[in-house]
Amino acid sequence: MNPANLLSAARLALTPPVIAWIITGHYRQALILLAVAGATDGADGLLARRYGWQTRLGAYLDPIADKVLLAAVYLALGFVGLLPWWLVAAVFTRDLAILSVAGAILLWTGFRNFRPSRWGKLSTTFQILTALAALAAPTLHSRRLAAATEVLIPLTGALTLWSGLHYAWQIRRALATGTSRR
Repeated sequence: MNPANLLSAARLALTPPVIAWIITGHYRQALILLAVAGATDGADGLLARRYGWQTRLGAYLDPIADKVLLAAVYLALGFVGLLPWWLVAAVFTRDLAILSVAGAILLWTGFRNFRPSRWGKLSTTFQILTALAALAAPTLHSRRLAAATEVLIPLTGALTLWSGLHYAWQIRRALATGTSRR
């Protein structure tokens, strides 16, 4: 377990308290923990590449931590009414589909080359920004943040949908060419 993997594990460990704070209406505490968890998302990959700490565990742990955190946060934000259910469904469905398809393909074909796409990274970034804005607006009583959230919601929805389609296209292409068995 290297520092990069510890950051991914910390993101998983921060998920339950973030959700508890959201559901109980303690948005300031949830905002702070979510910001910390979001920062670990960029830091773990940066550290792994910079110091050669890339591991098989990290290759699985990082995207799973992202998906668990974001799916749970979006479900909680939908539950308390800070995000619309259509966006929650889009994020949750995309992440569940990616994890399910990746697991099935790994099990059935041995395909292991599930690299994040630029669109997937951009979608994840906007999902984090949207969740942070949705929590920050009522915490800071900011009309500007509320307006920014209203702009981020459809943009994040579109990026989530596009990245899901892009992942499906990438997987289909890789499986068709048979270039990714490891």
